[in-house]
Amino acid sequence: MNQIYVIIERLSGSFLLNSKLFLLTLLFSLPLGLVIAFGTMSHFRPLRWLVRIFVWIIRGTPLMLQLVIIFYGPGLLNMNFSWPGGDTGRFIAATVAFAINYACYFSEIFRGGIESISKGQDEAGQVLGMTKSQIFFKVTLLQVIKRILPPVGNEVITLVKDTSLARIIANKEIIMMAGEYSSKGFIWPLFATGIYFLVFVGVLTILLDWLEKKLNYFRT
Repeated sequence: MNQIYVIIERLSGSFLLNSKLFLLTLLFSLPLGLVIAFGTMSHFRPLRWLVRIFVWIIRGTPLMLQLVIIFYGPGLLNMNFSWPGGDTGRFIAATVAFAINYACYFSEIFRGGIESISKGQDEAGQVLGMTKSQIFFKVTLLQVIKRILPPVGNEVITLVKDTSLARIIANKEIIMMAGEYSSKGFIWPLFATGIYFLVFVGVLTILLDWLEKKLNYFRT
C-alpha cells in the first residue's frame, strides 16, 4: 500500500510539470499569436509573406520535431547559445517550442476572428471620432473573443494532451514517469495518467463553457 502512495505521489509531481508547461505556453502563446496575426494581415507585403511562411512551416511540421530542433539544434550547429543545464534547460526549451507552435495556431484563429468583423463597424467608429486603437480594443476585440472562444478552447484542450510530448527531450512529465514504472512491471500507472488528463480537461471544459455563456451578450 505504501508503494502505491509513493507512485501516486510521484505521478502527481510529474503532472505538475505538465501543468506548468500548459500554463506557461498559454501565457506566452496567446499574446504572441495576436502579434503574429497582425503580421499575417500587415499591409507591408514582404513582412506579411515572411510571417505567413513562418506560420506555414510551424503548422506543417510535427511539434515533436520542433522540440528536438529547438533543444538540440544550437549544439549541433555549434552556436554560441546554449540552454541552461539539467532539468531547467529542458523545461525552458520545451516551453519555447510549445509557445511558438501554439502561437502560430492561435494566430490563424485570431486572424479569422478579426477578419470576420464587418468593416462597417470601423467606419462607424471613425465617424464617432474614435481612434483605430480604440475601435480595435473597445469594439472589434470584444466581438472577436466571443467568436474565437470555441476554436481557442479546442486548441487549449489539445495543448493539455500535447504536454506529454515534452518527454521527447527527457522532461519527466507524467507519461514518462508512468513508463518508468511500467518497465518495472507496474502497468496501472499508465492507466492512471488518463485520469489526471481527464480531470484536468473536465475542469477546463467547465471553465470554457462558463466563459462562453458569460459572453453570450456579444451576439451579432
